[in-house]
Amino acid sequence: MDYKRLPDKQGLYDPANEHDACGVGFIADIKNRKSHKIIQDGLKLLDRLTHRGAVGADPKAGDGAGILVQIPDAFFRDQVDFKLPIIGKYGVGHLFLPQDAALRQKLEAIVTENVITRGQKLLGWRDVPVDNTDLGASVLPSEPIIRQVFIGAGDDCPDQDALERLLFVIRKQMDNQVRNAGFQTDDYYVTSMSSRTIT
Repeated sequence: MDYKRLPDKQGLYDPANEHDACGVGFIADIKNRKSHKIIQDGLKLLDRLTHRGAVGADPKAGDGAGILVQIPDAFFRDQVDFKLPIIGKYGVGHLFLPQDAALRQKLEAIVTENVITRGQKLLGWRDVPVDNTDLGASVLPSEPIIRQVFIGAGDDCPDQDALERLLFVIRKQMDNQVRNAGFQTDDYYVTSMSSRTIT
């Protein structure tokens, strides 16, 4: 299934009529202070929006939810075993990848190639720890491997805005290359790639 676009118009179906029933909440500190409490409040908000999510025959198989936060620089510095530049001089790509190791390596090679081709520095990868105990039996076989790629600003990035633009271009080029190489699009998804935020 292609999660990046709607099906083409055919018969009585017209993608122009599509709409969703997603719920959105917003929590922030108006003084821009970073705090774990914001994340805790965001998770509480998600829990209170479960009535907005789609659920099928398996009550533990919903359509997913998440939060968008600023790059947790101090947390990442504690978690990774490679050196990170100062905040604003690196970005993080958050990727869903296939369980199949050989296929995952091919997709990661595409990511690496695109980072380097655009003159940026691949700093390293991080495996995201997950707790899948609440996943339903119907979705466990399709659970992705979640990894983060850390991308350092190249010499051609004078500021964070330039890095942000390059990360956008890299993401789009990766998506196109994956699609053009014939990979199944449900084997790969980039939830975010930014020097400012992460989902």
